[in-house]
Amino acid sequence: MSDTKSTGTGQAPEAGATLVADAPEAKKTAIVGRSPGKLAWMRLKRDRVGVFSLGIVLLFFIVAALADVIELIYGYGPRTLNSNLLNDEGRPLGVLGGITFSSDGPSNHIHILGVEPQVGRDMFMQLVFGARTSLLISVLATVISLVIGVVVGIVAAYVGGWVDTFLNWFTDYMLAFPFLIFAFAAIPIVNTWLADDKGEVGEWSRIWTIIVIFSVFGWMGTARLVRGQVLSLREREYIEAARAAGAGLGHILFRQLLPNLWAPILVTFSLSVPATVTGEAALSFLGIGVVEPTPDWGRMINNSVLWYREEPMYMLIPGVSIFILVLAFNLFGDALRDALDPKSTK
Repeated sequence: MSDTKSTGTGQAPEAGATLVADAPEAKKTAIVGRSPGKLAWMRLKRDRVGVFSLGIVLLFFIVAALADVIELIYGYGPRTLNSNLLNDEGRPLGVLGGITFSSDGPSNHIHILGVEPQVGRDMFMQLVFGARTSLLISVLATVISLVIGVVVGIVAAYVGGWVDTFLNWFTDYMLAFPFLIFAFAAIPIVNTWLADDKGEVGEWSRIWTIIVIFSVFGWMGTARLVRGQVLSLREREYIEAARAAGAGLGHILFRQLLPNLWAPILVTFSLSVPATVTGEAALSFLGIGVVEPTPDWGRMINNSVLWYREEPMYMLIPGVSIFILVLAFNLFGDALRDALDPKSTK
């Protein structure tokens, strides 16, 4: 009896025949490891509200970063005054605060958001450059305060002892200190020191004064958060291994502990920036923040108080802009917090 091979036609092989497998090879599936960052990004992408909010936030940052380019394309500066766009009462000519898409007017230019009462500046360019001022102050102040809070929190929790006691006491003292009262007292005094011979304070001097004030009073929450995280991390095995290997204090604090704190730090940053935006706008609204002629959303709202009945668009445009930016930042911060939480079901 001769040996035969199965041809896969469904016929049974003869007795004693050698059976040869004709099945395809098993595919090898590679197991791809995902870092915590990739897992967080995957969860964040599934949150439509978070992604949409991130897009709005990025749009504001792009507008602020490209303010000079937008001015070049638009062809009209943010500080250009034009009384010909106003009537005898100082109100913009036309409807809705002087909105016009025609260049046949007195300025020979369009004004897609109208013009400012009393001065005739273009509202769109004021809004664009105001976004740059507000975001510059908010981001720099938040970054500086985060750095201070992270250093204070991580040192207090890891070193412990009298260092932890002193830093906790100092944090409690700063939390109890009234921010607005200090701002009202400190900013005018600092501006007096920075004034030139004519009594004028430069634009950047005012901006840096506000940044320093917010940085000094913005680190306490981060310090508390980081301290609590480090207290739970300092007894982990990898910290004990670093100590046994002879690692120094700086290496343990900033090479071992700090990389494991990036998630709460990112969430704190995303929630602190909008709070600083509203705080900066409040200071400018009260007249102790950014002043004329620097474009700023808070200053625009402050100037619009006298015109809110006759020209409501003057108040609505910067007010709605602040509302949209703060809401988008807060929604993105909530989505980021859920994405960085390993126990999140989203």
